[in-house]
Amino acid sequence: MSIKKGLFALSPLLVFVLLYLVTSLIAGDFYKVPITVAFMIASVYAIAVSGSYTLQKRIETYSKGAGTGSLMLMLWIFVMAGAFANSAKTIGSIDATVNLTLSVLPGNMLLAGLFLAACFISISIGTSVGTIVALVPIAAGIAQSTELSIALLTAVVVGGSFFGDNLSFISDTTIVATSTQGCRMSDKFRVNFFIVMPAAMLILLIYLLMGLHVQSPTTIPSVDYLKVTPYIVVLVTAILGMNVMAVLTLGLAMSGIIGISTGTFDLFGWFDSMGKGILGMGELIIITMMAGGLLEIVRLNGGIDFIIESISRHIKNKRGAELSIASLVCLTDICTANNTVAILTVGGIAKQIGDKFGVDNRKCASILDTFSCFMQGLLPYGAQMLMAAGLASINPIVIIPYLYYPMALGVIAFLSILFKFPRRYS
Repeated sequence: MSIKKGLFALSPLLVFVLLYLVTSLIAGDFYKVPITVAFMIASVYAIAVSGSYTLQKRIETYSKGAGTGSLMLMLWIFVMAGAFANSAKTIGSIDATVNLTLSVLPGNMLLAGLFLAACFISISIGTSVGTIVALVPIAAGIAQSTELSIALLTAVVVGGSFFGDNLSFISDTTIVATSTQGCRMSDKFRVNFFIVMPAAMLILLIYLLMGLHVQSPTTIPSVDYLKVTPYIVVLVTAILGMNVMAVLTLGLAMSGIIGISTGTFDLFGWFDSMGKGILGMGELIIITMMAGGLLEIVRLNGGIDFIIESISRHIKNKRGAELSIASLVCLTDICTANNTVAILTVGGIAKQIGDKFGVDNRKCASILDTFSCFMQGLLPYGAQMLMAAGLASINPIVIIPYLYYPMALGVIAFLSILFKFPRRYS
């Protein structure tokens, strides 16, 4: 594919970036241009300029991308998360959990403790989304009770959630990366561990230092342990590996039972609370669907193939091959906004490149997983960021400057390629 055609195929993404990021930066306010409007205009543009196909074909392609099986599952999770989050908030679960956290952790351990909790939960359940659903409401509550920024605390959870997304044996990204490269999960874990742990330890140290001067509130209300139960149930069942939909359903039922039994609301009040929570996820659902449709148009026009071809033709040695694989999965993740799909998309060509230039399959799988998680952790339109922003009621853009762990992960993963680390697998 020619450069002209390739850039044209990618132009809908450029339209979105110019409309949303550049305009917002010029205005000095990321709320000036609603992200839904930016996606809508970029989507209309994408459908309009795909002239080599009939209008019906273009609309069908967009609709197909907006309604894929994996995306619809994500939307159901958003719906359930919204209903649970608002029900728990209505009965006072968030306040009770925040009070419990503040009474257990000293102020100087809040940041580090929240990060460790996110790392532990995510590696246990293998999903960043499940971790975010469980912890972001608590993080937002802590921010309101302390002097800490809500964007910072949300970013702490998002960063920690990608620790497990990258390392867990039951993570989709781990399964796909090892399957496409033909290596065992345990071997990929060993390579990944040497790359990930320096980043995690560095960020943990930073959070400890940042928390030195954080003070817990002088007066902490008594903890209503009954109202903490929904979050404890969600955390425990998630750690035990229960499906995220089942986890949210159980948490929602617990919220309803406690709310009705304590007289916080009646049955219809519970329904109203769930309804408001679902409506609160409306913008998030619309953004996710439009992003899926837009990216499917980009794929149809050959945008992803253009990226793969452009990068792979410049490889000359093993280090170049590893850097190319990292670049491929990052760029594809930008286009798909899904790290699992990104690995699936480039996994085959990554295997070919790795075999041709002698890249260890275990290192190749680690590169695919690590760089996809690094990029996914920074995308303002990725499912994880949208979910976190929705639960914290903030703009996803304001979270990005505080995403220390994904940034550190990307830097150390890049250095591991440059300096051929870990040696045994390089």
